[in-house]
Amino acid sequence: MRLYLILISLIGYVCCLSSATALTYKLHAHEFACFFAHAPEKGLKLAFYFAVQSGGSFDVDYSVVGPGEKTILEGTRERQGDYVFTAKEPGEHRFCFNNEMSTFAEKMVDFEISVENESKDAKLPSKQGTSPEQTSALEESILKVSRDLSTINRNQKYFRTRENRNMSTVKSTENRIFNFSVMESLLMISMAGLQVFIVRFFFQGARKGQIPTQLLLANLLIFLDLYQYQPRFGINKVHEGVNSLVVQVVPLGKMANIPSNPG
Repeated sequence: MRLYLILISLIGYVCCLSSATALTYKLHAHEFACFFAHAPEKGLKLAFYFAVQSGGSFDVDYSVVGPGEKTILEGTRERQGDYVFTAKEPGEHRFCFNNEMSTFAEKMVDFEISVENESKDAKLPSKQGTSPEQTSALEESILKVSRDLSTINRNQKYFRTRENRNMSTVKSTENRIFNFSVMESLLMISMAGLQVFIVRFFFQGARKGQIPTQLLLANLLIFLDLYQYQPRFGINKVHEGVNSLVVQVVPLGKMANIPSNPG
């Protein structure tokens, strides 16, 4: 029972110290979105954290405007930010995100706005017979636990942001590899079809006595076959191989009784 009362006191004390709002918002292209937080009195600390989880280049424009339209924070093309500032005037503060720079990319923004009250007006319920020193030590322990929890929470957000960005990079790389593989397959099929067409056209022309025209196509086919070995043998070796094969193809035209040019 005593432990239960201590836990209730701990939760109530921490809630009295701060109030926070954590949201995840999908920011559409050309959208300008604002969120509001109210500081009831002067001197309160406001914490503002945001991170772009996905979309585009993981960047966004942001601004923080205080009462009287006074700009407190402002930035362009930022991936994430973590700021703490003191409210100079009581009133409503505006936290805005601007995605007007994106043409079609939607961005998922994870952000948190908190108003921290550092005044120690809220006190733990004291038990009869306890000294002020014991109550103060308990308060210090609670504050330490609160700070540790805040640190753990920020680390979790950081690793979550990194995980989302890395996952987005992996998906983008996977799509690019797939697209290049499809393009390479189509190119290989097209080259194979072109070679079959040229060889077939060559032999059809040979039966009709049109060898001179087909020799050019044969040389082109040979050059295409040898050109893929250029990185290994060099362009000079490719030219030598083409010339030697052309010399071997020319007697084929003589065997097909190609009429020689007069003179």
